[in-house]
Amino acid sequence: MSLWRTKSIEFIEEEANSGTQKLERSLGSVSLILMGIGAIIGAGLFSITGIAAAENAGPAIVLSFILASIGCAFAGLCFSELAAMIPISGGAYTYTYTTLGEFIAWIVGWALILEYAAGAVVVAISWSAYVVSFLQDFHIQLPATFIASPWQPTHLLNGTDAYGLFNLPAVIVIVLLTGVLIVGIDKSAKVNAVLVAIKVAVVLLFIGIGFMYVQADNYEPFIPANTGVFGEYGWSGIMRAAGIVFLAYIGFDAISTAAQEVKNPQKDLPIGIIGSLVICTILYVLFALVLVGIVPYPQLNVAAPVAAAINKTPYLWLNGLVKLAIIAGLTSTILVLLLGQSRIFYTMSKDGLLPPVFSQVHARYHTPWIANIALMILVGLAAAFVPISLVGQLSSIGTLLAFAIVCASVIVLRKTRPDTPRPFRTPLVPWVPLLGILTCLGLMFSLDWPTWARLSIWLFIGLIFYFSYGKWNSHLAKLEKT
Repeated sequence: MSLWRTKSIEFIEEEANSGTQKLERSLGSVSLILMGIGAIIGAGLFSITGIAAAENAGPAIVLSFILASIGCAFAGLCFSELAAMIPISGGAYTYTYTTLGEFIAWIVGWALILEYAAGAVVVAISWSAYVVSFLQDFHIQLPATFIASPWQPTHLLNGTDAYGLFNLPAVIVIVLLTGVLIVGIDKSAKVNAVLVAIKVAVVLLFIGIGFMYVQADNYEPFIPANTGVFGEYGWSGIMRAAGIVFLAYIGFDAISTAAQEVKNPQKDLPIGIIGSLVICTILYVLFALVLVGIVPYPQLNVAAPVAAAINKTPYLWLNGLVKLAIIAGLTSTILVLLLGQSRIFYTMSKDGLLPPVFSQVHARYHTPWIANIALMILVGLAAAFVPISLVGQLSSIGTLLAFAIVCASVIVLRKTRPDTPRPFRTPLVPWVPLLGILTCLGLMFSLDWPTWARLSIWLFIGLIFYFSYGKWNSHLAKLEKT
């Protein structure tokens, strides 16, 4: 039985639409754009912008965001072509199964667990920390025992750090959002729309008020002279900062995992992917422009650079709203990540690579509810006990690996299926996909060796599962036997 067996697009569509248990198509282009914004804009915008400006780019952090968006657009354009061409749940996993074969598809699906599940763990832990901090602003201190893991301390009102038994707020948000996902994709989209509205409103409020307090002198020099060290200002600093803020853009690919729940996937999926990237780029650039315009860039190397900017205005109450926006942003990010991972479990189960229980669809709500519950248990336990430092960069490296393979898939399909209808076409193939591959690989190699070691261990575990279960239960394997 070949490791490189592929599924035709026709076979995938026929299999996805077979049976009585189907996902409900209720998402339109606006819901998809909001889903993308929900996944992309999180706490990173409010923290890494100031640090990257202070340490690497200076006021030219604005250029870094533009360069990062161009790099991300390479992958976004490739995702758009494949999403419109193969409008089936599973995202990068499904596209790889069609182009590069089952074995590579398994690796991508296994890596995507790092993006979505590990990403949800990281964001849930961050969500808990911001909620605890927000309550502390009102002199409300939750019991230390229940707000931190045994290996991840939390900062208390009295100025001390304490370890707990488990991180209860992180578990609560995962359980609540899982409930939202189970009761229907349309309900999930509405909750996400509210959360996105809150955080975008606060970002726009900061931009609008902040422009009134911008000091033109803070933009001079716009590109600080390089210190003699690569990455410390100058054009090398702009490039280094672009690599840092690139990670603030990832998450848009979650849109493609919900393809089978989109009303008109051939049209709406590219609009959702590209539209969310364009809107987020505009918000990021304006946000960075205001931030470095209010505060001299050397003063932005602090834990809360936005607070430093707000303190330069009379509107100190904005600090509370920024925390609220961060909490809303993290909530919507968790929601979209859990949605994306459950759909990948669903699709891999439909293919036979995971046990069939994960493709069970709820009779009333038309959602993969068992996959949602399994994911809730997995992510909830990790968020309760695992320190954030252990899983922090795992999400990034899993994402970048999947992005690089998706870009390669576009090139392969142009050769193997040149006549297949493409409602959206990636321009300048193979150059755009190649640039996407190089961008992703370059960022992967910028990560430290412990992250690579954890990725290797994770992939090794995945190979054991594939060769002991997936390879023999694959629907293609069963067809080969008949």
